[in-house]
Amino acid sequence: MTSRTPNHQLKALIDESGLPYEGVARAVRAVATESGQRLATNKSAVHHWTQGAVPAEPTPQYLAEVFSRRLGRRVTLEDLGLPSLGAGEDDSIGLTLDVDPVEALTTIGRADVNRRRFLAASAYSMAAAVLSHQTVQEAAARTPAAATGRVAGHADVAAVREMVRLFMEMDERHGGQHGRSAFVQYLVTDVAELCRGRFASDAIRAEALSVAAAGAHLAGWKAYDYGAQGLAQRYYLQSPALARASGIPGQDGFVMRTMSQQGMKLHRPEHCLALAETGWAKAKGKVDPRTEALFAITHAHAPAKTGQHKAAFADVDRAHAALAAGQDADVPFWALAWGPPAATVHSRTAKVFETVGDRPNAAKEYATAAASRPGATYARIIALDLVAQAEQQAQQGSFEQACATWHRAIETMDGVRSTRTRKAVRSMRSDLRPYRARGLRCAAELDERARLFLTQAR
Repeated sequence: MTSRTPNHQLKALIDESGLPYEGVARAVRAVATESGQRLATNKSAVHHWTQGAVPAEPTPQYLAEVFSRRLGRRVTLEDLGLPSLGAGEDDSIGLTLDVDPVEALTTIGRADVNRRRFLAASAYSMAAAVLSHQTVQEAAARTPAAATGRVAGHADVAAVREMVRLFMEMDERHGGQHGRSAFVQYLVTDVAELCRGRFASDAIRAEALSVAAAGAHLAGWKAYDYGAQGLAQRYYLQSPALARASGIPGQDGFVMRTMSQQGMKLHRPEHCLALAETGWAKAKGKVDPRTEALFAITHAHAPAKTGQHKAAFADVDRAHAALAAGQDADVPFWALAWGPPAATVHSRTAKVFETVGDRPNAAKEYATAAASRPGATYARIIALDLVAQAEQQAQQGSFEQACATWHRAIETMDGVRSTRTRKAVRSMRSDLRPYRARGLRCAAELDERARLFLTQAR
């Protein structure tokens, strides 16, 4: 029997962190859950690691993120005394912004298309969430200058923009899993090649980089909907650098707004307010009122999460006022990622009410949001708003009303391939358990419909 060499580096980091073995195990499980993975890591496993056992992939990445968060510095696999990833695999891809964002986007996309597990299961990085504005600006400066080859004009950029817009619409209608690989392949070939080409003017180059930024944002969103949070973050991080390089007002801030929402969804509020504030500051006075309303309502959710209710509702009022003031304004295509701005404002207003515990108003706003989007185009987000509305109704005691809303949600999900919709239905089944136990017929009927939906959605 071969004896193992104790991992003194890992033991030293555990001692420095002050966490007991069970605390390390719990933190690893939590990071894995954020990444859509379920691990059974326990204190015994941590002890074995300190004695030289090597955890199976992707656990080492989660372990590195645990200590990075705990110690406030980036901790690598090498720091942990663990083997690095395989040849050609780099766990820092897309997280450092130290290369040209077009090249980084291409590298991420190729690894994604090739289904590299280390990337698909990667952890959400707290260090990457707080990259400085200077770092983003430096990355923007690395975008490729004019190259050789055919000169691209407005028509070439417009064709790529229309393709990105088509994938945006397909994403909302059919879910993030539908066409995800096809879109990433398009991103790393046609979109990247466009950005590396020559342009008839600086204005056309700016348009091309703006489209690439929107494409990176969509790739991140599709990964998010797939449940791959770390992968989504890597795509998102390339988007503001590309948008900054384009010079299109407000677009870089729009991605920061999305990144703020991702942090709130993952219950990582540490830097969400700063991201929301920075994004909004980049848009104020530079975009139309309806687009600015999207920034204001995201900013409202951040202080609501930290108990600043007065500030949150002041932002809600600003968002609704901006929405009313800009009814006839043109909204840039990159700001229409989730459909009409009014629907997004109502949906996130609902989240503010939900956060502060005002369930009647939350249910009302979710209902308004669902009714404000064209059903044929925005099936996924309408379904999720309906699920959220039903949850608020059930928690108010209006259970039969909630069942009716849940039925509408499942009906709307038909044909949608989305990890988030399946997760919502599983959560609904869990909520139904006490009502089924009481013998309520509507609960039993709804649960059976939900069971069939999940079976068919596999």
